[in-house]
Amino acid sequence: MSAATGPTRVAIVGAGNISDEYLRSLTSYPDLAVTAVADLDPARARAQAEAYGVPAWGDTAQVLARDDVDLVVNLTVPAAHADVALAAIAAGKHVWGEKPLTLDRAAARAVLDAAAAAGVAVGNAPDTVLGPGIQTAQRLLAQGAIGEPRTVLTLMQGPGPDAWHPRPQFLFAKGAGPLFDIGPYYLTALVQLLGPVTSVAATGQSPRPQRVIGSGPDAGTAFPVEVSTHVSVVTTFASGAVGTSVYSFDSPVRRQLFEITGADGVMEVPVSGFDGPTRLLTSIERDAQWRTVPAAGAPATRGIGVLELARAIRAGQQPRASGELAYHVLDVMLATEESIALGAPVRIAGTAPSVPPIPPQWDPAARTYEGTEHT
Repeated sequence: MSAATGPTRVAIVGAGNISDEYLRSLTSYPDLAVTAVADLDPARARAQAEAYGVPAWGDTAQVLARDDVDLVVNLTVPAAHADVALAAIAAGKHVWGEKPLTLDRAAARAVLDAAAAAGVAVGNAPDTVLGPGIQTAQRLLAQGAIGEPRTVLTLMQGPGPDAWHPRPQFLFAKGAGPLFDIGPYYLTALVQLLGPVTSVAATGQSPRPQRVIGSGPDAGTAFPVEVSTHVSVVTTFASGAVGTSVYSFDSPVRRQLFEITGADGVMEVPVSGFDGPTRLLTSIERDAQWRTVPAAGAPATRGIGVLELARAIRAGQQPRASGELAYHVLDVMLATEESIALGAPVRIAGTAPSVPPIPPQWDPAARTYEGTEHT
């Protein structure tokens, strides 16, 4: 990628449901130019390319061979994440991947090692942690708004995506379920705000061995459940803080909560999307009132991590939503599965890089490169 000849040129690999969200945002950023869309089904790639004004499409190999691609956005199913990332790296492209990074530690390490050897960068979802909501919470924590964090409680429960997703089978297969599908949002924010995890103790269950597709052309079709659909975890952080988390696709009641208790108060971190205020309770008086702090910074949407990655590469810096951060989150999730299987706590040997907050003035809509457009 040339830092002086125009926007970072991006290709989408995987033209499924989530590609709409990425394409809407990526085609709106002046620092990026989406040049191609790839899919196992070239017709689907073409349809998405034409819908968003992208000039080229094809299968994965065709798109990775293009000279007008600097960065590949890997939106394939989890089981394909490693293979597509390695192919992109072998073609000399930077990679942004959907979560999880891969399905196992060996494949994840292979991706990161290959990228280091090739001199390309890896970033990974979720990028909700880069939105002004969680970024504001991170700045408040750093300023000592609630003192030293001591405990954290996170809850994510609901009936599961089988009720609305037209092809939900992969969300109940290995590499998904509530832990791998939703867990990365919470775990990435936990690590970003509280630092690396040193151990987990977990239990899990799957009360329904089959689910039924609730919408779309295959509505009424049953499919098997391969993972725990209710997971409870006690997490210990290197800082000494302790967390309790629930990830569930088995509750008819929808709940989301991310609450950090510190030495001097309580912080409620926004967890729905990229924005939302942070709430603070900084008094122990009986009638103490919550204080709401609005999110500071430009609005963000899915794909903001691709933009931050591209700008970091151009500046010669490490991306905030880095592959190493995603590796630690994957390590924690795999250790959680191992703890469920063993019925005992599992220690985590690895660590995670410190993630500095984004300045409030950081603007996704700005053009930050110098030079002319690519032609």
